[in-house]
Amino acid sequence: MNARIKLIKPYISFDEVADDIKEIFDSGQLTKGQHVDKFVEGLKGYTKADYALLTTSATTALTMSLKAIGVKAGDRVAVSDFSWPATCNVVEDLGAIPVFIDVDIHTYNMCPIDLEKKLESSFAGVIVVDALGNPSGIGQIKEICHSHKIPLVQDSACAIGSSVDGVKVGAIADLTCYSFHPRKLLTTGEGGAIMTNNDQYAQWLTIKLAAGASGVKGRGLDFVDYGYNYRLSEIQALMGWMQLLKLDEITAERNAIADAYAATLEPLGFNRQKVDANVHHNVQSLIFTVPTGMFRDALIDHLASQNIESTLGTYCLSATTYYLGKYNDLQKNSLWLESNTITLPCYTGVDVKTVTDAIGQFV
Repeated sequence: MNARIKLIKPYISFDEVADDIKEIFDSGQLTKGQHVDKFVEGLKGYTKADYALLTTSATTALTMSLKAIGVKAGDRVAVSDFSWPATCNVVEDLGAIPVFIDVDIHTYNMCPIDLEKKLESSFAGVIVVDALGNPSGIGQIKEICHSHKIPLVQDSACAIGSSVDGVKVGAIADLTCYSFHPRKLLTTGEGGAIMTNNDQYAQWLTIKLAAGASGVKGRGLDFVDYGYNYRLSEIQALMGWMQLLKLDEITAERNAIADAYAATLEPLGFNRQKVDANVHHNVQSLIFTVPTGMFRDALIDHLASQNIESTLGTYCLSATTYYLGKYNDLQKNSLWLESNTITLPCYTGVDVKTVTDAIGQFV
């Protein structure tokens, strides 16, 4: 049997950061140092966003973004229904009400028609998800939000490196949230960031993410508000910055791998996630819908028997036990995608032929 083929491997090695990690330990500056500053400036430079604020995860980034736009208990917040549960968990955690918006069956992203249909009363915010790194359709959602004066939070947990009309994700919505989880193209182990061009949001977030401190008072900090400690360490920031330097190369390679898969799988009836012509997709996750009549879970089991890792695309949030039980508002496209999408291995050196041969045997 072939060696195990994993879904993804990190785009960083110990050798790339070994000298700098030693320097960090030798300095004793394990947080709030030069590498944190360098990573922040790197994110701003890469995306051309005015502000970058580091957090411990995309979940904390989303929570802080909702707080920044003023979401409070009882407010309605529209959320893309095809996503990781954090997208609606942060709404629920604030005591607000998630309103599930169905997705386009081809791009897997928020359906603008469904969003407008559910605008019968005001939303305090909209969380649009770049499903699996794909920001297709964000322009339409942004226009709707702008016309109704609704703040737009872009859950770009998977989308760093993607762009629309040449504009990087991070400089499009009112607030954009990244994840640096190990499944992401740029990983710091755990971590996240908030990107914005809005001065007011950035000033508020800067204070809140510094435990409420702003400036000095006497011999110490001046705590002008209550706040939080959601910092990244120097080592995490170093890892992030090193991968940021090669991010465009990573996304180009992943697109080439995706094309190689598609050349074999599309003739077999598999359909790749649709990406709009004006979008550069980072291919955070390589997703296909399986052919009509195929049982996706059986294919996942078959690949596992061949030592090949695969999984579902992501989740229909409105169908999860908790949210279905509480809101009973099932979204049909999202539900279909949860049952019919498969994520395939994609990383430097992945053996595409072994994977596609194994799929061909199943078909």
